[in-house]
Amino acid sequence: MSDILILNGRVVDPASGLDAERDVLLRDGRVAAVEAPGGLNGAQAKEKIDAAGMVVAPGLIDVHVHLREPGQTYKESIKTGTAAAAAGGFTSVVAMPNTVPVNDSVAGLEWMLDEARGACVKLFAMPAATFGSNGEEITDFHALHRAGAVGFTDDGKPVLETRVMRTALVAAASVGVPISQHAEDTRLTGGCSMNAGPVAFRLGLRGMTIEAEAKIVERDIRLLREIERYEGLRPHLHVQHVSTAKAMELIRAAKNEGLHVTCEVAPHHFSLTDEAIGDYDTNAKMNPPLRAEADRMAVIAALLDGTVDCIATDHAPHARFEKEQEFERAPNGITGLETALGLALRVLHKGHGMKISRVMELMSANPAGIIAAAERGTLAAGSFADVVIFDPAAEWSFEAKRSRSKSKNTPFDGAAMLGRVAATICEGRVVYRGE
Repeated sequence: MSDILILNGRVVDPASGLDAERDVLLRDGRVAAVEAPGGLNGAQAKEKIDAAGMVVAPGLIDVHVHLREPGQTYKESIKTGTAAAAAGGFTSVVAMPNTVPVNDSVAGLEWMLDEARGACVKLFAMPAATFGSNGEEITDFHALHRAGAVGFTDDGKPVLETRVMRTALVAAASVGVPISQHAEDTRLTGGCSMNAGPVAFRLGLRGMTIEAEAKIVERDIRLLREIERYEGLRPHLHVQHVSTAKAMELIRAAKNEGLHVTCEVAPHHFSLTDEAIGDYDTNAKMNPPLRAEADRMAVIAALLDGTVDCIATDHAPHARFEKEQEFERAPNGITGLETALGLALRVLHKGHGMKISRVMELMSANPAGIIAAAERGTLAAGSFADVVIFDPAAEWSFEAKRSRSKSKNTPFDGAAMLGRVAATICEGRVVYRGE
């Protein structure tokens, strides 16, 4: 680790309310100073980075990734997944618990977070909310929180039993972390492999209705209301990868009511519709599935009006042989760490006029708040030296074969991107340099 002086960049730091040309000094893994151009001329640094024409922002934070270790390292490892994260501008990621075995114990959590795993960015984790993610008995929230858990989730296996979900929300509230819920009533989606609608009808596939997502969101919001009213607690519900207008409207109403609800959306849900499946392209198969255009536009509207709290990739690597089978048999999920910023800038900033400061809020400041990542998501003096430097005007195309992930399952191979990452710095270490 050495001192780094970043010169002439446009510093965009929503947490500090800053969007102006500044010089930034990083020292001993922290932000030492942010000054007007020329104000740090006397500072000594072993490395100087000229960021003229670039945006200098807090490192991106992804609250929803699948790193497949332990148990499925033929798809991804913590080392390769975090390398992909660094290439995408991310300096912190939150690993989901659907590993083999499921991350539901202190020993498993400590193993995952150990430096020996080779993470090149800051690794956080949300262990399982219930043992084995079976939805029956909640894990030891207090012990897991002491060991580093930043929240709890059964991820792709939603907590269906109301009694169990209530218990989980109360327990999470007692330690001050969120329950992160995959909103899908799986009793309504058995045998379904894509969105219900004209495309599913044309392809002869069973489709997931929007009600399957909305029903769980509605139930969980009702539980928040009841717990706050009758037990005097204020649980935090975080709704994962919201994909429908109906669920988004429920979340908007709950926020207006004052309930502690946050939510994320994935880049694929604001960039694509179910038409991208074409003739059974399994690289466009995910859960929640790609939806209709009306839902995509509702997601974008919620990003623009402040209903959505953050963008999360749901990075879900799979081996090629797993995706190269019948659509209904292929696993859900796509990679996303290296395309998230490029899609957000192309679709939201260029396409819909979203300010870059709002993009950074969605991808850095707000995610830091959701997981209570103190001293991250900002470039304020004294915070961790987590920085992304990118050219906001650079147009490029993503090439899956060049991905740092072990897996290449993406519908964005060859897709146009906006905003190229020039450097990613995590705790004062340069972990990625643009080519």
